[in-house]
Amino acid sequence: MTTLQHLLNRNLEWATSVTDKDPHFFSTLSKQQAPEYLWIGCSDSRVPANQIVSLPPGEVFVHRNIANVVVHTDLNCLSVIHYAVEVLKVKHIIVCGHYGCGGVAASQESCDHGLIDNWLRHIQDVARFNEGELKGLQGKEKLDRLCELNVMEQVKNVCHTTVVKKAWRTGYELAVHGWVYDIHNGIIKDLETSVSGL
Repeated sequence: MTTLQHLLNRNLEWATSVTDKDPHFFSTLSKQQAPEYLWIGCSDSRVPANQIVSLPPGEVFVHRNIANVVVHTDLNCLSVIHYAVEVLKVKHIIVCGHYGCGGVAASQESCDHGLIDNWLRHIQDVARFNEGELKGLQGKEKLDRLCELNVMEQVKNVCHTTVVKKAWRTGYELAVHGWVYDIHNGIIKDLETSVSGL
């Protein structure tokens, strides 16, 4: 059997270096979870939420899936939103996509990808909703714009969840934001789609 001892060794090195710098780090971290932010992002390993906004563990509650999609029948995502808003009392929900997203690219290919094609259908719908805007764009330019449009659509979907609508109806202070991360330079682009009530 193959083991992952090298990862366990790296974990030990990391934990030791953290406690060398701050002996109380883990005891403090373990006593609370009170993040202000819920991050809904892509599963892509190149887009680590805490790292790219330079926040330590405990500061960002995270949900990730292929191409940062928010679907009204996805109980996993809806449960995360519910817990973040109702229990953790986050103040901001960030939907963050990224340029170079494999899910977005796969959604535009004409070949069969198997089971994931059912999930990618949501992105194909975004392309269909925005057919006029995407018309004439080719290659990277088209995929980058579709990444942005996908984030904008998912922001709308978050805003129309029962959890977020209830929060706003009861006067809870909550904002939903749409961002795109550029894996080529590490910079986040604000799509200026912030919503703080319907």
